[in-house]
Amino acid sequence: MKNIFKTIEKYFFIIVLIAVIISFFYPVTFNWVLGEISGFKVINILLGLILFGMGTTLKIENFVMVFKRPKEIVLGLSAQYIIMPLLAFLLTSLFSLNEALTVGFILLGTVPGGTASDVITFLSKGDLALSVSLTAVSTVISPILTPLITLVLIGNHITFNPVDMFISIVQIVIIPIAIGLLLNYKFPDFCEKLNDFLPALSGIVIAIIVAGVIGANKDAIISSSLIVMVVIILQYFLGIILGFVVAYLAGMKRKQMVTIAIELAFQNSGLSTSLAKTHFPSLTMATVPGALYSVWQNFAGSILAYFFRRYVD
Repeated sequence: MKNIFKTIEKYFFIIVLIAVIISFFYPVTFNWVLGEISGFKVINILLGLILFGMGTTLKIENFVMVFKRPKEIVLGLSAQYIIMPLLAFLLTSLFSLNEALTVGFILLGTVPGGTASDVITFLSKGDLALSVSLTAVSTVISPILTPLITLVLIGNHITFNPVDMFISIVQIVIIPIAIGLLLNYKFPDFCEKLNDFLPALSGIVIAIIVAGVIGANKDAIISSSLIVMVVIILQYFLGIILGFVVAYLAGMKRKQMVTIAIELAFQNSGLSTSLAKTHFPSLTMATVPGALYSVWQNFAGSILAYFFRRYVD
């Protein structure tokens, strides 16, 4: 059984592709993902499961690193919450995207880094401890920064309630992570065993979320897929490049440069999709950038990891 889960974890991207293909040909298969259970949005429950899994891998030391290595942490967080939101805003303006896609990309830029960054950092021989800490800290402060920055960037044009978004992020992100962190603190051996299975389960859940969003917006995606993918690819690679530039100018070593670059480009696309669905329900296409970005970042990330490991000294 353990080997099966390890195989799923290793070939996660293939699982996502299979789910996407099924959602295109049989979109009703994943309709339930955007539904509700007892008044709770299914997509939020699924995302909470992923973040609970993340919490079981964290330790207090991941947050203490803020004080031990303040330069790297502050630089990484500043880049995360300044460069990526501004990049999203500039790209949506440059390509004159419609209201729904603009919201989707802005949310993609304002959410914290994604857990996939830790895996890609490990494969790239980057600074894994720094990556895990950046992901953890950026996630914990996201209830404040994500609504605030989103409000600054689109609040004059698109109405939403940042306080409600704050509450949503606390419910979807902070509570599951806190439960997982507490469980790891109280029962570390049990969580160590869980970690043999949770990454694969998280991968499956991400695939289901992506498939649900793509299936529900199949026709709209087909009609606008080219422009959306161009913006996604630009946002991703510009994030990588700017991450390297910022880390280089700060005098960081190779491992830290690679880590900052990866952390910048890998966004919590599941959270951006969930927030779009919850707070902008009338803008159905707002969920699409996050779903497609999830597919792209994992595909491109596996290639980048090979490149970093082999060619970046």
